[in-house]
Amino acid sequence: MSHLVFTNGIAILPDRLLPDATVICRDGKIESVSKGARRTPKDATIIDARGGYISPGFTDIHVHGGDGADFMDGTPDAVRKACRAHARHGTTTIFPTTTTGSPEQLMEMVESCAAVKMTESPADGARIAGVHLYGPYFAPDKVGCHSLEGRRSPEVAEYARYFSSGMIKIATCAAELPGADAFYRAARKHRCLITCGHSNASWTEMQRAFKAGMRHVDHFWCAMSSVPSMRQRFNVPMQASMAEFVLANSEMSTEVIADGCHLAPELLQFAYKLKGAARLLLVTDSNRGLDLPPGKYRFGSSADGSWFESDGKVGWAPNGSLASSIMGMDHMVRHMAKSTRAPLHDVIRMASLTPAERTGIAKRTGSIERGKRADVLVLNKRLEVRRVFLGGMEFAAEETTPTRRNSNARTSA
Repeated sequence: MSHLVFTNGIAILPDRLLPDATVICRDGKIESVSKGARRTPKDATIIDARGGYISPGFTDIHVHGGDGADFMDGTPDAVRKACRAHARHGTTTIFPTTTTGSPEQLMEMVESCAAVKMTESPADGARIAGVHLYGPYFAPDKVGCHSLEGRRSPEVAEYARYFSSGMIKIATCAAELPGADAFYRAARKHRCLITCGHSNASWTEMQRAFKAGMRHVDHFWCAMSSVPSMRQRFNVPMQASMAEFVLANSEMSTEVIADGCHLAPELLQFAYKLKGAARLLLVTDSNRGLDLPPGKYRFGSSADGSWFESDGKVGWAPNGSLASSIMGMDHMVRHMAKSTRAPLHDVIRMASLTPAERTGIAKRTGSIERGKRADVLVLNKRLEVRRVFLGGMEFAAEETTPTRRNSNARTSA
């Protein structure tokens, strides 16, 4: 493979911006990062950033679908369609995320992701690093927009099948459910990032989960316990909740949906200030409504997933609660940069290196550093995606400018 040289741009490094940067890649990996012009190899392909940014590709650990496809549709075609949609928005590494559903539906999703992973190429979009086993182990009162019928407590006979696939790299379970501790221990044995989400857990239950290996909480302030919910559950004295446990524990990480609809700017700034860029992740939590016009769609499987309404900005459940996001990671990055005092290198870190670190893949990807895979974005000064490279190979140029489809709203995938 010939050399690939990124030039005339500002490189976004984990701890700073490097102006007038030159990033040289070879054989799909980053070979050097330096300031100023360098002698380029004769066989080099020059990528002119045109005064914009040379950024690491984004890593999304919580994402359900896009462009009309949900990973829970359970087919390789749906998986590829969603991965391509997110690549257009700058995501180069992705963890397809399950919803609630039957064991058969979840296994079909896992197997479809495995099939795509075995044969994937840059044309398939974001590279699958593993599956996030998210649903179905939610608390019954915190299911959110997911189908209540597909929710249940963890049983060894079921989740052992998922773990035995070798695809599960992130594993979620509400800490208060019976069998949660055994689930966490099994996930730790399989070296997963262990998370608690869609939960009404108390501090005491979180502490027990922490001892079993739990180190992350999904979409902070969304479908999670609070002091008022603890008051309803346990009466007095009031008890601390998931939020207090995460903020008080330096080993805990969490994530925010910075789409402008889920959380106000002050909450984004608060989360960044208290957790910092090494423990706060940006996620999309995006559904099949990404890049589609407003309309009614299914969340989860196209066969029987719950319905939601997209208004072009966010998804809404029939009961008026939020129903996931319809935005890509580039939007999250722009909104976080605009709405908080976090410096740009920290904002990009939260969308790239930090999720890579938390999922154990940071030696391979997540930052513009020598020896890592050449997963590189060219962003303009407005932080819009202009070019996408996966392992040094460019994702189809015509696919890198997302446009909202002009077709009529659909009722299913």
